[in-house]
Amino acid sequence: MTDTSSTTVAEPDGPGGAADPVVAMRAITMEFPGVRALQDVDFRLFPGEVHALMGENGAGKSTLIKVLTGVYTSTSGTTELRGERIAFSGPGEAQASGVSTVYQEVNLCPNLSVAENILLGREPRRFGSIDMGATRARAAELLGRMGLTIDPGSILAEHPIAIQQLVAIARAVAVDAQVLILDEPTSSLDQDEVAELFRIMRHLRDEGVAILFVSHFLEQVYEIADRMTVLRNGRLVGEYLTTDLTRLQLVSAMIGRELGALAEVERLADAAADDVDGTPVLEATGLGRRGSIAPFDLRIAAGEVVGLAGLLGSGRTELARLLFGADRADSGEVRVDGRALSLRTPRSAIAAGIAFCSEDRKGEGILADLSIRDNLVLAMQAARGWARPIPRRTKDELVETWVTALDIRPSNPDALVGTLSGGNQQKVLLARWLVTQPRLLILDEPTRGIDIGAKAQIQKLVAQLAAEGMAVVYISAELEEVARLSHRVVVLKDRTKVAELDGSASVDDIMRLIASAEGADPTDPSGPDGPSDPTRRSPSSTHDDVVLTEQVAS
Repeated sequence: MTDTSSTTVAEPDGPGGAADPVVAMRAITMEFPGVRALQDVDFRLFPGEVHALMGENGAGKSTLIKVLTGVYTSTSGTTELRGERIAFSGPGEAQASGVSTVYQEVNLCPNLSVAENILLGREPRRFGSIDMGATRARAAELLGRMGLTIDPGSILAEHPIAIQQLVAIARAVAVDAQVLILDEPTSSLDQDEVAELFRIMRHLRDEGVAILFVSHFLEQVYEIADRMTVLRNGRLVGEYLTTDLTRLQLVSAMIGRELGALAEVERLADAAADDVDGTPVLEATGLGRRGSIAPFDLRIAAGEVVGLAGLLGSGRTELARLLFGADRADSGEVRVDGRALSLRTPRSAIAAGIAFCSEDRKGEGILADLSIRDNLVLAMQAARGWARPIPRRTKDELVETWVTALDIRPSNPDALVGTLSGGNQQKVLLARWLVTQPRLLILDEPTRGIDIGAKAQIQKLVAQLAAEGMAVVYISAELEEVARLSHRVVVLKDRTKVAELDGSASVDDIMRLIASAEGADPTDPSGPDGPSDPTRRSPSSTHDDVVLTEQVAS
């Protein structure tokens, strides 16, 4: 088994097979106020390869790309392009030097033609004016080079997002790009559209273009990439050939392992499991949303913790948002306490006793410029309506109760939440919803970015709430947390529910299902993580292979 415990370097084995990298980043460190986003990261990109940059949220992928393209200036470290030291002042200078980026959200002008978008700012001119005939001819030439038959005179907005994505790539290579960065280019594409994109990527790779590919779809990475670099917590884990790691090794490396066991949390969780009476609080049947998550069934009982496990992009948050009405389902139904419920808005979910703590604590949770007191009673006040303000005495009693119960520090209710640590901000957000006494509490990454002490407190609270009869949906990238707390684990992959395991499932069982190409039996030794894995490619399958390993676990 490949060792993923220390930094690993893999020499290129793909179509390019080049000895010298086109991009060489060495000892890159990037610090922001109070945050070290990257620390001593090395990265190499060779001509004629597709290289996947892997890692969960917070691993440092976006920061590394922004350092390369001049959006950020690294705190320390060096970057070389074709052997020469560079420090771009911005993406424009990077593009002029042959480094082009295509982002997940297509950044084009939908009201202009395909040709105008491809050559925007570089249109052929005649007598001082844009020569539209020559512009369309040049665009047709570039599209033909990529094997595309798009009408260069057609308006971009008339085309689906997949075609617009290909036009964005055509624009990127129109400047004779030697390095093409594709940031989550497949997130909005269906299977056929992904296949067409991959055809173009292979074509460009075979022409010698170095392609940096960022994706959270594991199977796509194995299909298209030659090598991969893995980051975790802003540090380099390793650089691998795709053929060097099985999917199970990859998933294990990406997710990482938490140091130390939380014995008291496990004891409480086990005790809560004995008290689950099986009475359903919520039942979802065929619930789904096109482009978001495939229809699924889910049953959550009183006193039960149901964990959602899967990699970034697997559909965990999308499922949670459907249950809370933050996104509107276009199929299926939800029943709460046996009664059909139309979850069209969060207000209807709150009225039914459903609470949701978003993974985006700062963007969708706390209000940093308000006090602990105002943040804590926000959900209760919203449920009552602003015409019925909570009496000050009641408000003070609630705040005192929950600040003490959750050990929120500082305990001063007038302190601004924005001045609190991440762990204490998370406690305030939890308290906000617990004040409403929900029947079902949905927690999306409640321990992300907080210290181990605060993690233990929050996990202990979840176990206690379940023991008292509250139903909980628990989402975490840390599989140890999910396995420790959950009475059942729902495994998601590629925005589809692929399995449901009981509370006896181990972390290894969950990882095998996540890593499995088909969601096979996790105990089957011949699955994709075993020695007879039929999905493993031979070393000769150069352009379809790449490997990963670790990623952010906290």
